[in-house]
Amino acid sequence: MEKAASSKGKIRVYVADKADDNPVVTHLRQSEKFSLVGFSQNGEDVLNDVPLLKPDFLIMDVLLSGIDGFVVLEKLKEAMSDNMPKVIFVTNLSHSGFVSKAISEGASYFMVKPVKPEILEERMFDLLLTPTDAVANISGNRQLDEKISNIFISIGIPAHIKGYQFLREAVKLAVEKPEIIGSITKQLYPTIAERFETSSSKVERGMRHAIEVAWNRGKIENINTLFGLKIYNSNEKPTNGELIALIADKMIMEG
Repeated sequence: MEKAASSKGKIRVYVADKADDNPVVTHLRQSEKFSLVGFSQNGEDVLNDVPLLKPDFLIMDVLLSGIDGFVVLEKLKEAMSDNMPKVIFVTNLSHSGFVSKAISEGASYFMVKPVKPEILEERMFDLLLTPTDAVANISGNRQLDEKISNIFISIGIPAHIKGYQFLREAVKLAVEKPEIIGSITKQLYPTIAERFETSSSKVERGMRHAIEVAWNRGKIENINTLFGLKIYNSNEKPTNGELIALIADKMIMEG
C-alpha cells in the first residue's frame, strides 16, 4: 500500500484499483487541490487503511485483489459509521445491475472507465457542496441520481453508453430549471456539451441513441407502468425533449 507524504489543506483521496497505470493516481499526485493519501490494489488493505487514513473520498474499482469493491464498501460502512468517506466507483463493469447495486449500497457516484481525471475532480467538488448549492450546480445528488438511474435501468437504457450520462444530466437540469425544456437546442445541449467537453450535436445523437437502444430492448411497457399511463408503443419513440420532460416532471412531483 502506498501512502502520501502530506495532504495538509487538500481534499484527501484514497484510490483502490488493480491497474498499475491508473491515470487518476498520476493526476492526484500532481494536483494542487487533491492529495493522494493512499493507493492499494487489494481490498483487504483498503479495509485496513481507510479507517486509519480517514480520506474524504474513496475512488474504487469493483474488481480488486482479495475481496471486491462491493464487499469493501459494505464492511467499511459497518466499521466507520458516520465517518465514511464519499465513495465513487470507477470501473470497466458497465452493466446496469452494477450501477444499481453501487447506488443502493451507498456509493455517491458510479463512473465507467476510461474517466478523465478532470471530470472526476468535478464530481468530487459537486459532492462536497451543500445540498442547496449542489442542486444549483447540477450536482451528483445521490438521491436524485438514484431515482434517475433506477428509471433508466427500468426502461432499458444501459449505463455504459454516453447517452445515459447525457440524459441523466439533462433530467437534473430540467428539475432545476423546468423552462430549459423549451430551449433544448440553444441551452440544454450546449450546457451538457460543456460539462462533458464535447459538442451539442454529439449530445443530441448520444441521447437519441440511448432512447433507440431502450426501445430496441422492448421495455416500452416498463415506462408505461412507471408513469401509470399507456404513453408509447413499440412503433413510436419519444423525442429527447419528451423523455427528459417526462422524467423531470416525475422527479419534481415526487419532491
